Amino acid sequence: MSWIVTKIKWIMLVSGVLTCTMIYAFIAPQAALQTNFGASIDGPLVQIVVRNWGALIALVGAMLIYGAYAPIHRRLILTVASVSKVIFISLILIHGSQFLSVAAPALLFDTLVVILYVLFLISSRDGKASS
Repeated sequence: MSWIVTKIKWIMLVSGVLTCTMIYAFIAPQAALQTNFGASIDGPLVQIVVRNWGALIALVGAMLIYGAYAPIHRRLILTVASVSKVIFISLILIHGSQFLSVAAPALLFDTLVVILYVLFLISSRDGKASS
């Protein structure tokens, strides 16, 4: 697990940049839904809810990028990102089985980074491993 501690900056940068790509949902909500879930929904509420969803996910990505350069904030940022990603994974597994085939890449990515984040959080519990 020590390699995670030494590489956490790069793990956070890469996962943060990839997470930030969800700004796409803010810019093009219908296209993002089609790309990420293979489905779309109609109505004016979509413009609000999906755009907000995309912006919030992009903010988590921006926090990960920031945390890569601000070790003092890493534990909080990684905890927030982990909880956010676990909620998404859980919702898809519980309520969105019809979207599994299309959403699989996002689920696999989120699962991998949550595992890495949690391993870092466990490894750095003493507070010395956050550089």
